[in-house]
Amino acid sequence: MEIKAFAPAKINLTLHVTGHREDGYHLLDSLVVFADLGDQLTFRPGPELSLDMRGEFADGVPSDRRNLVWKAAEGVGWTGHIDLSKSLPHGAGIGGGSSDAAATLGALVGQGCDIPPELPLTLGADVPVCLKGRAIRMQGIGDRLAAVNLPHLPALLVNPNVQVPTGTVFDALASRDNPPMPEVIPDFASADDCAQWLGEQRNDLQVPAMGVAREIEQVLDELNMTNRALVARMSGSGSTCFALYPTMKDAHFAAYDIGAAHPDWWCRATQLN
Repeated sequence: MEIKAFAPAKINLTLHVTGHREDGYHLLDSLVVFADLGDQLTFRPGPELSLDMRGEFADGVPSDRRNLVWKAAEGVGWTGHIDLSKSLPHGAGIGGGSSDAAATLGALVGQGCDIPPELPLTLGADVPVCLKGRAIRMQGIGDRLAAVNLPHLPALLVNPNVQVPTGTVFDALASRDNPPMPEVIPDFASADDCAQWLGEQRNDLQVPAMGVAREIEQVLDELNMTNRALVARMSGSGSTCFALYPTMKDAHFAAYDIGAAHPDWWCRATQLN
């Protein structure tokens, strides 16, 4: 029997670094949403575990025990063949590997596998939030999750085809003890209302990431110059950036403009929620 799963791109609308533990983990306060685009996985039960990579961004992604999909399947005791079609750039701050792992866990639970409680966080700090697959406030080391009601957010995602190592960005962070988001996230009537509130929040990794990859600053400048952009920011530790728009039509027009000017960039209009 063939099992299919979808692994959506994860977008950090905010990312406040609020502390640093002695064991090396950073404490975060982040508003996370998911796109309607992502990777695709297909599972076929069998006697041994194997993984094949394909798709636009398959090159450079391991197809052995180093891959989080393999680790997730192994962690729940499932065996068989997995096809992973990579549509999301890796090392891009949009949780591609974590979302793939979460989609694997979700699919295999439906096949009678049990997820050990500690497994998702062991696979990665973003895996628990990716298991939810909807708007979430993520706090702590990724272990404190609270659902948030947000309107649908028309958006444009842009990546300049530059990978940014997460560890390098955190190493360049000037302060690891910054204010969290407000205690209460308001109810927003529209994307415009949400964008105005987001403009008062931060991604504390954006400035250090720009020091690692100057292309991020260029992407943000280009997004801010698109017609009807409401807010532009980097996601995660980079290098993907996003802008929000009043309508999907606005997002598609912006995608055309930036895509025409920078055909070597990954540029996708999407809806976030």
